[in-house]
Formats: sequence, C-alpha cells, structure tokens
Amino acid sequence: MNKPVLTAVTGGIGAGKSVVCRMLRCMGFPVYDCDERARAIIAELPALQKDISEKICKDAFREDGSYNRKAVADAVFADEERRRALNALVHAAVFADIIRWRNRHSGHARLFVESAILYTSDLWHMVDDAWIVEADEETRIARVMLRSHMTGQSVPLSPDDIRARMAAQAFSPDDFPLPYSIIVNDSVTPLLPQVLALLDA
Repeated sequence: MNKPVLTAVTGGIGAGKSVVCRMLRCMGFPVYDCDERARAIIAELPALQKDISEKICKDAFREDGSYNRKAVADAVFADEERRRALNALVHAAVFADIIRWRNRHSGHARLFVESAILYTSDLWHMVDDAWIVEADEETRIARVMLRSHMTGQSVPLSPDDIRARMAAQAFSPDDFPLPYSIIVNDSVTPLLPQVLALLDA
C-alpha cells in the first residue's frame, strides 16, 4: 500500500492556516496540528519534561505539574543556544508523533499537517509538498490583535509584538525546497474555491 501524501499547511501568524485546516477537517481529511500536539506531548511525556527541566529551565514545570510556558520563554529569550536546544527536544518528539499519526491514518490518500515553522523546524523534510497561506501584513496584524482580545489574553499583543513574531517566522517561498502552492487569504479572495482547486490538482 502506498503511503498517504503528506501536505503541509503553513504561513505566518494571522495568515489563516487554521481556517484552511478547519475546511479540510470538515471535508474529512485528517489534519495534524503541530502547536496543539506539541503542548500535549510536553504534558504527556515524563522523559521530555525531565530533559526540559534539566537542560533548559529548572522552573519549567510548576508544583502541580503544569508547564510554565512563561518561565521557559524567559529562559530562552536571550540565550540562542538554549532556544535551539529546546526546539531540538520538542521538534524531535513532535516528528516522532507525526510518524505514528501518519501510520495510524495509512488508509487515507492524503493527510495534512499544520505548522507555522515548517521551514525553520526542518519539518519540511517529512512532507511531500506545501500549501502556503498568505495575507498582507496589516490584515494579519488586525486578525491577531482581534484574536488576542477575544481569547482574553491578560496582555493582548501589540502591533510591534506581532511584527516581531512575523519576522521570526518569515521565509521566502522562492527559496522553499518543496513543491508548493499559494493560498491567498486576504478576506476578499474566496478561500474555498482555492482549496477545492488544489485538492483536484
């Protein structure tokens, strides 16, 4: 039996990856959410928790066992070597989880994985092609600010915070090492016809 085609859905913060992935799920396609699974994996794996506590931040986990995301973020903020070490630990666990997930869904012809850092995490090595979701900067900033207010973040993101995240996630599609397609999600161009066209391609 042939392995399912694994397509990445990627794009920067506020581009609309999750909207595209919700459409795909509604059509019956399995979609792996890297951010969501990374949080779950950190909560589930004692060995990973031990490595993060010993190698990255001794206060990474609170007394109740919950992950102290702020303490870890503070620990890696100005320490590039420590940040790379954290990413290596988490990415390795996520990649192994994706392989197990793909094997469980081997009866499907096509699977999707959602990731904002497909290129910088090296996840691109595991996928067959990519859909890059794009929107202009001001549209993305407006979306993220609205989302941060609606989700009740104690300190909503500012435009400068959002631009910093954009810069950290940025990559040029011209340099992309995989076959890719662009999905325009500018709140004007209809999204569903683009998704259906790519599925039929």
